[in-house]
Amino acid sequence: MSNEAQRFFTDRIPGDWFESNLEIISDRDEILVTGDLADPQVEDASDEDAVKLARAQAVNEFREATRDERMKIADEAETLFGRKVSWGAGIGDQRVLFTHLGVPVMSRLRLPERETLDTLVTAGVARNRSDALAWCVKYVRKQQADWLAELQEAFTKVEEVRSSGPNI
Repeated sequence: MSNEAQRFFTDRIPGDWFESNLEIISDRDEILVTGDLADPQVEDASDEDAVKLARAQAVNEFREATRDERMKIADEAETLFGRKVSWGAGIGDQRVLFTHLGVPVMSRLRLPERETLDTLVTAGVARNRSDALAWCVKYVRKQQADWLAELQEAFTKVEEVRSSGPNI
């Protein structure tokens, strides 16, 4: 994400929306803005169901209370950056993404890769090949998080070096 886009959201998001971890990530199609909300007080903190319910209610209340302002910010950003803006919030280990894009991706796979997808479909892990491929991507992201973070960090460094070069 460019520094310009990072500044744009940081300047416009009210300071009381998120308690911590404001995160703005993007690709060529979408900008996703998320942050952590304050953990609600629950009478019996050992009651996991009550905690989950209180957290879900807090996220829903945030979503409703901030909807108009979030949409104004999103409209401005979509015009400026040419990408859709999506929002989300989290509390503890719970994350909720509000309306966000599901972008189709064309993929050419040979027989062994298609067999893998078909196995996931036949086993009931996925409804179809598209869902199976999405499942595979999520699995790699979870299992190889450190490696992917290192790879993204390397790309960031390359972009920094590229942008500091001569402007021809």
